[in-house]
Amino acid sequence: MKLYNSLTRRKEIFIPRFGNQVSMYTCGPTVYHFAHIGNLRSYIMEDVLEKALRYEGYDVKRVMNITDVGHLSSDADEGEDKMLKGARREHKTVLEIAKYYTDAFFADCGKLNIKTPDVVEPATNCIDDYIEMVSTLLEKGYAYPAGGNIYFDTSKLDKYYVFNDFAEDDLAVGVRDDVEEDNNKRNKADFVLWFTKSKFEDQALKWDSPWGVGYPGWHIECSCISKKHLGEYLDLHCGGIDNMFPHHTNEIAQSESYLGHEWCHYWFHVHHLNTNDGKMSKSKGEFLTVSLLEEKGYDPLVYRLFCLQSHYRKGLVFTWENLDNAAATYNKLLSRIAGLNPDTGATPNLEAAKAYQAKFQKALDNDLNTSMAITSIYDVLKGKDLDDATKLFLLEDFDRVLSLNLVQAAAKVRAAGKTAAASGSDEYAIHAPADADPVLAEEVNALLLLRYEARKNKNWAESDRIRDELKARGIELKDSKNGVNWTKT
Repeated sequence: MKLYNSLTRRKEIFIPRFGNQVSMYTCGPTVYHFAHIGNLRSYIMEDVLEKALRYEGYDVKRVMNITDVGHLSSDADEGEDKMLKGARREHKTVLEIAKYYTDAFFADCGKLNIKTPDVVEPATNCIDDYIEMVSTLLEKGYAYPAGGNIYFDTSKLDKYYVFNDFAEDDLAVGVRDDVEEDNNKRNKADFVLWFTKSKFEDQALKWDSPWGVGYPGWHIECSCISKKHLGEYLDLHCGGIDNMFPHHTNEIAQSESYLGHEWCHYWFHVHHLNTNDGKMSKSKGEFLTVSLLEEKGYDPLVYRLFCLQSHYRKGLVFTWENLDNAAATYNKLLSRIAGLNPDTGATPNLEAAKAYQAKFQKALDNDLNTSMAITSIYDVLKGKDLDDATKLFLLEDFDRVLSLNLVQAAAKVRAAGKTAAASGSDEYAIHAPADADPVLAEEVNALLLLRYEARKNKNWAESDRIRDELKARGIELKDSKNGVNWTKT
C-alpha cells in the first residue's frame, strides 16, 4: 500500500516496523459537545484506512484518546478550557459533560459504521504518565519551569516545524484579539506541558504534581497514551489536517526528545469538510450533526458514502444538494443489488472473483482511493462473467472496508418488494406509466419500496425525503389506499 506521508510530503510504500504488526494511533475527540460531521469525516476515513490494512492481512492495533481535560479553545496554550466551557454551558460537572458526549460520539460512530478502536483511553486516566514524561523532559533539558507552569523549549530542537517550514518571526503571537502573549515563554513556539493554578484559578480538574497542583497540557496526552499502549515506536498516526500544527508538531517534539529516537514515520491527515460559507465549526450557522441528518431523513450511511466518493486529501464541500446526490446514488445501488437473487443455491466463483478483488485492492493501495473503490462496486454489478452468488460475495467482501451495508439494506428492499407483491392490491401496489422507461421504472420502484418500508416504520422524515428526491427528478406521486401511482412530468 502506498500512502501520502504528511511528514515527508510524498507518497510512500507503507512498511510497518515489526513485520505484519501495525501500531496505529488516532487523535480522538474533545468531548465538550457533539461531534459535527466535519469532525466525523476524519474518523470515517481513518476507519477505512484501518479496515483496508486489515483487508490486506495486517494485524492492526489501533488506539484512540478521549480528551476530557487540558484542550484550550485556541488549540494552543491560550483561551478557555473547552471542557470547562461545555460544563458551564450546560450547568453540569466536567466529568458529566465528558461522559455524555463520549457516549454521544460513539453512538454517532456506530451509525456511521466506524469501528471502535481496540483501545480507547480518556486523558484523565494517565496523569502519572504525563508527570513521568514531563519530569524526564526537565531532566534532559528540553523543558523549563516559568510562572508556575512547565514549558517545552523548542529552541533545543534542530528542527521544530517538521510538517512545514516557517520563519519564526512570521508567526503571530495572538491569533485573536482576546489572546495575550504568554510572557513566561522563552520562545514564541514553546508550549505548555503542565499548567498550575497560575493559568486558571477555577480549573475544575486538578492533580498534585512535583510543580504544584495543576493539570496537563493538551499535547502531552497523545504522546503518553500512545507510548502506554503501543510502545516506543508508532507506525501510523492519524488526524484531521488542523491537527498538523500545533498539535502533531508538538507531539513529535516532546515524544522524540523523551525517547531519543524517531517516534512515528507515517502521518495520515484528512482534509476539511467545508460548507459554502467556509470551514465547518460548532460556533457557525447550523450545527451539522448525525442527529440532524437523521431528523432530515438521511441514513447516516449516505453521509459515509458522500465522504467515500471523494479523496481524503481533498477538501470536501457539504451542501444538502450534494448529500441528496449521494442519497440518490445509494438508493440506485440498493435497487441494483436488490435485483440480485440470493437464493440460487450456487457457490461463489472464487476464481472469477479474484480479478475484481485485485482491482478493489489496487484502488486502496493507491493512497486509499475510495472513489475508485466505489467504482469496483459498479464493476461487479456489470460483470457479465459473474453470477448473482459471486456478485453478492464480492459486495460483502468489499464492505469489509467500505462498511456501507449495501447487501443488508438491499435485502430489506427485496423483502419489501416481496411483501408488496404477495399482498397485491390488499396492501401496496406500484402503478407506473405504461410507456415508462424500464431502467427508470426499476429505479423509481426501488425508491418507492424504500418509502413504503419507511412509512411502515413511521419514519416520516425518510418518507418525505424520498418523495422530495423523486419530485426533484420529475416524478409525481399519487398515494391511494392500497398503493401508489407515479407519473413523469
